[in-house]
Amino acid sequence: MKFVDEAFIDIAAGDGGNGCVSFRHEKYKEFGGPNGGDGGRGGHVYAVADPNLNTLVDYRYSRRHEAGRGEHGMGSDMFGAAGRDITLKMPVGTIITDAETGDVLFELLTPGEVITIAKGGDGGFGNMRFKSAINRAPRQKTPGWPGERRSLKLELKVLADVGLLGMPNAGKSTLIAAISNARPKIADYPFTTLHPNLGVVRVGPEQSFVVADVPGLIEGAAEGAGLGHQFLRHLQRTRLLLHLVDFAPFDESVDPVAQAKAIVQELKKYDAELYAKPRWLVLNKLDMVPADERAARVQDFIKRFKHKGPVFEISALTREGCEPLIKAIYQHVKAQQVAEQPPVDVDPRFADGMPAPVAARPQTESEEDDAEVAAPARKPAAKKVAVKKVAAKPAAVNKAVAKKVVAQKAPAKKTSAKKTPAKKAAAKSATAKKAAAKVPAAKNPAVKKPAAKKAATKTPVAKTAAATKPAAKKTAAKKPAAKTQK
Repeated sequence: MKFVDEAFIDIAAGDGGNGCVSFRHEKYKEFGGPNGGDGGRGGHVYAVADPNLNTLVDYRYSRRHEAGRGEHGMGSDMFGAAGRDITLKMPVGTIITDAETGDVLFELLTPGEVITIAKGGDGGFGNMRFKSAINRAPRQKTPGWPGERRSLKLELKVLADVGLLGMPNAGKSTLIAAISNARPKIADYPFTTLHPNLGVVRVGPEQSFVVADVPGLIEGAAEGAGLGHQFLRHLQRTRLLLHLVDFAPFDESVDPVAQAKAIVQELKKYDAELYAKPRWLVLNKLDMVPADERAARVQDFIKRFKHKGPVFEISALTREGCEPLIKAIYQHVKAQQVAEQPPVDVDPRFADGMPAPVAARPQTESEEDDAEVAAPARKPAAKKVAVKKVAAKPAAVNKAVAKKVVAQKAPAKKTSAKKTPAKKAAAKSATAKKAAAKVPAAKNPAVKKPAAKKAATKTPVAKTAAATKPAAKKTAAKKPAAKTQK
C-alpha cells in the first residue's frame, strides 16, 4: 500500500429540512387547527481514529464528503427524519487543519476517538410552532439551517516513542528488524526506505515501546536534496532520537564524523524543538571493525564529534549490543511517561504523610476456607477476656453489698418517721371522723418515701437516731395542713 501522510478534503454537513404549513382536514371538523411538523436536522460528519490504518491514501483520490440532508416536515404533526451521518476513518496521529486559515482544529491521538468535524443544520419550524390564543391559524414556517462546510488539510504524524535518524544505509531498517517484528525493505543501495515504518519492541512482560524508522537524510535535504526532510514530521512526537552512524562505510574516503554533523545541521534547519530533543549516539556496524581497533576509533570519533550524550556501540546485523540499548531506551521512555502524567490529587486527611487507607480486597474461596480453619486458634485471646471479666466481678460485688446495707438502714428510719406522727394523731383525735382521717394521714409519709430514701443515702452510717428526729417533726407538722384542706 502506498504511504500517504498528507491530503486535502472538502466536507459538507447536511442542511436541515424545512418546516411545513398544514391544517387538519377531517369530516365534521370545521376548525382542525395547524398540524405542520418541523424539518429534520442535517447529517453530521464524524472522524474516528482507526488503529488499523497507517496512511491517508483513502483521501488522496476521494476528496468530497457530504452528509445527508434532513427531511422536510409534513402534516398530521409529522416531523422530518434526520439526515444520514457519515464517519471518516483516519489513522491515529492525524492532525486536522483548516486549509484556508491554517488553524489546527483537531488531533486524533487516541485509538477509537470520535470527533465531530462538521455539524448538520437544525430543521425549520412548522406552523404548529406558531399557534397561540390570538393566532389560531398561523401560516408561518421557517426553512432549515444550512450545515457546516469546510476545506480541511489532513496531516499524519506517526505516534512513536523512539525515532531512528541517520544517513541512507546507516542500518536503521536493519536495527528495527532486529529488535522488533517489523519487516521493512532492506537492500544494499541508498534510499531503500521510502516511507516511515513502525515497530513495537518487547523488552519484557508488559514492557514495550514503539520505534519509528524514517527515510534517510543527506546534506542539503532542507533545499530538497534526496527525499527532502518532509518525513522529519514523524519524529516530532517522539520522546527520544537515536542517531545511527555508519561506523564502517564502504567508501573509505567518507568521514563518519562529517556525515553525523551534517545530520545535526539538517535537524537544526528543520525545527528547533526537534533539534532540542534528547539524542543518543548509536555507532553501528562495529562487526566490520577489527576488535583491536574498536576502542581507539570510538574514542577518536567521540572526541571529534564532541557528543556529550550517551553513546552505544552495536551491530544490528549480529544483534551485538542491542539488549543493553533497548533496556536503556525503555528506562528513559518510562521515566518520561511518568513525568508527563498529571499529579494525583491527595486527600487532605493524608497530606501529612500518613498512608491512605487501602480498599479491602474481596476474599477468594480458598482464603475464606483458610480463615475458617484458623478461627479456633484464637481461643486463648477469648480466655484472656474472660479472666479480665472475672477480675472485674469483685468490684461489682462490693458495690452490690454497699447498696444492700444502705437499703436495710433506710426502712428503720422510715418506721420511726411513721410511728411519731401516728401517736400524735391518736392523742388529738377523739371522734370517729378524726379516726377516719387517719388513713390519708398515714398515706402522706408513704408518698414521701423517695425523700426519705434520698436522706438515708446522703446521711453517713455513723449518724445517730437523734439526727433523724427533726425530720419526723417536720412530717408531723405538715399533717394538720393536710387535714384543713380536706
